[in-house]
Amino acid sequence: MQDEPTPEELIQAVADFLRHEIAPEISGHHAFKLRVAINALDLVTRQLRLEQGSDAAEAARLTELLGGQTDPQNSLAELNRALADRIASGEADLQTPGLAAHLWQTTMDKLAVDQPNYASYKRELGEKDI
Repeated sequence: MQDEPTPEELIQAVADFLRHEIAPEISGHHAFKLRVAINALDLVTRQLRLEQGSDAAEAARLTELLGGQTDPQNSLAELNRALADRIASGEADLQTPGLAAHLWQTTMDKLAVDQPNYASYKRELGEKDI
């Protein structure tokens, strides 16, 4: 694996080039398609930067919610399936200690990657609208 530039830096450089050098020269439907492509590159950059930490934190919360009764090799999807099964069976609900906080934090972590400019997300973080 190469040390530098990182995948995040490479993707961000392409997005910045498209945003600042190409986008001003394009109009109409092609400009729209270019904005979609730039947004996709920005999303991938955020995903690469944030996903590993948020996934690890989510897995730790899920393991705790499931009472530590999980195989350490379980994937995040398997842990989420186990929690979903408990919720579906009525074994867990919003009164279960830690569940509401887990769901909230997981949602916030996903918004940080997918839609960090949502006004409601920023408000929850204590940021002002730009």
